[in-house]
Amino acid sequence: MRDATDDFVTYRNLLFTVAYEMLGSAADAEDVLQETWLRWADVDLDQVRDRRAYLVRITTRQALNRLRTMQRRRESYVGSWLPEPLLTTPDASGDVELAESMSMAMMLVLETLAPTERAVFVLREVFDVGYDEIAEAVGKTPAAVRQIAHRARQHVDARRPRQTVSENEVRAALDSFQKALAGGDLQGLLHVLAPDTVLIADGGGLKQAAARPISGADKVARFMLGGLRKGQFSYTTAFATVNGSPALAFHVDGEFDGVMAARVDQGRITGLYYVRNPEKLTRLTDAAEVTLR
Repeated sequence: MRDATDDFVTYRNLLFTVAYEMLGSAADAEDVLQETWLRWADVDLDQVRDRRAYLVRITTRQALNRLRTMQRRRESYVGSWLPEPLLTTPDASGDVELAESMSMAMMLVLETLAPTERAVFVLREVFDVGYDEIAEAVGKTPAAVRQIAHRARQHVDARRPRQTVSENEVRAALDSFQKALAGGDLQGLLHVLAPDTVLIADGGGLKQAAARPISGADKVARFMLGGLRKGQFSYTTAFATVNGSPALAFHVDGEFDGVMAARVDQGRITGLYYVRNPEKLTRLTDAAEVTLR
């Protein structure tokens, strides 16, 4: 049992990252890890050639089962759905590949994939798992996995951010955004927001939020400023590292209200993602240890 425990602890952060990128939910990823451990503890380790690969396989299968259940659950979700944000350590933003793969923008792209496509894409493109290993994990032939991977890659490439953006670029854009917002500066917001920017807010039916995405810089800016002018409250913002990138944490009347992440392209904000659903904010007290290895 000690050997099984040591292996699980060694790869726990990797397994959590795999499950989170497949599910977009830290709570469900933690449940998957519990299920993985229960199955791992019953494995005859003498028969396991590659323990890391075996653990990733178990995690993938459990995450796939949960993902199919979650998709049915999301059909009745109130309002727009966003991934559960993760508070990550500052060094996560220094790993460009990791930060890009778990950004809010990329996680939303992954949501458009079917469960098996998402599993194959995550394992191959994010974690560089071989086709044979992926085939065992998802119950397909290696040839089928190659076809799925190709199709998923094309789908994602057509929707993912066009270029990699540095931590400093994201921070600078968010800094300009929050200063313009605090000053009620409409022109300042229009300067930092790209013309086709989109605001998505997730209240989960528990907090007030826009029922549908708001598109266009002018509409987004006026919506944000209008909400602040109408509200009888005070608010503050602070930077945090969320999903490997800079984000803004909002406090309203001294209480933590939510997290806003951004997608930035050529210095301007093309997407704003505001998570207010309190059930999705529980992982923002302690930094999650995430890794691609």
